[in-house]
Amino acid sequence: MYKCKNRMRLLLAVLMTALIFTVCSGYLPAACAEAGLSGESPSNAPEARSDGGATLSTSDDSVRSAVHFDHELDSYAPLKDRYYFYFTYKTVHPWWDAVALGMEEAQRQYLEKGIVITYEYMAPNAASAEDQTQRLLTAAKKGYDVIGVDVADEAVISPVLDELVDSGNKIMTFSSSDAAEGCKRLAYVGNTHNYQDGADLTEALCQKLGYRGKVAILVGNVGAPCHEDRAQGAKDTIAKYGDMEIVATEYDMDSVDMAYELTLKILEDCPDLDGIVCCNMSNPVGAARAITQKGSGAVIVGMDHDELALHYLNDGVIYCLGVQDCYSIGFDTIQVAVKLADGKLPGELFPEKTDQITTVIYQNDAALMLELLYGEM
Repeated sequence: MYKCKNRMRLLLAVLMTALIFTVCSGYLPAACAEAGLSGESPSNAPEARSDGGATLSTSDDSVRSAVHFDHELDSYAPLKDRYYFYFTYKTVHPWWDAVALGMEEAQRQYLEKGIVITYEYMAPNAASAEDQTQRLLTAAKKGYDVIGVDVADEAVISPVLDELVDSGNKIMTFSSSDAAEGCKRLAYVGNTHNYQDGADLTEALCQKLGYRGKVAILVGNVGAPCHEDRAQGAKDTIAKYGDMEIVATEYDMDSVDMAYELTLKILEDCPDLDGIVCCNMSNPVGAARAITQKGSGAVIVGMDHDELALHYLNDGVIYCLGVQDCYSIGFDTIQVAVKLADGKLPGELFPEKTDQITTVIYQNDAALMLELLYGEM
């Protein structure tokens, strides 16, 4: 079963057939859970990186490869014809709806092979390590083949995962937030380079500003590994340049409205703000709304593929966005979960960490990304 709110329109045109097959499998989703910037890609942007960081977009091909739609199950032959999984994540949000679409496609392909995948996909309306702990403890009593979690707070959740593994549960992590180093969880599928993503986006900002200026950082959820790691990458990058200064670091709890209010307060305190680093999918939208309202010239860099953020990118209000391949995260999460359920451990069949890409896109990439993800021409 898949439960979430506000199913996003992302990929709707591309994946309508997949969704129809999903319903036919007996798995019916519930109500789903001006700054004057040119925004052009730097002419010296590399086409790829070897250090685990983001690819910088330099062509239509790069944009088209930012999200991989064409997936096929690998050659592994599952040992059972029915599996039951439980997945929980930080908070109800369109980012995880995109992950769910990749899960649905993997589920559909398994069904074509006569293998039924049933899973719950649930989260709270606001991120909470305490809520996530209770969800995990409850799920552990229900006999799922595999329990997966996008970690809300690594310091709180990692020991819980250790306890669940010790009690015989098969535990994996997925999406953008792994558990703490040394946790006993069996495998992770998602972004393994959040620190580098934060550093890459901030380097682009610093270059745009001529390596001087006042910068604010909007982080996201306190303790969320992906948000904290990106923020640390931003801080370490800014620290390299003597004429760059961080004037504020705020937690917006992955809320557009809170990011908006925080940005207004930052602009009130620092009207000559030069830039903002946004570390999740919500805060670029909130920051752009505030920047536009105030007529500020602050340069915004941030994460992911929110439709409004892409429009702000297209308009030049946002300078660049790091787009993660959520669809692939979802698809590969199901494949890894099947192997774990069969008692397979990381090794030849799959790695301990299945990495997914991030692509940094600029204003000249926005229209194509809107077309690919939202069907906008």
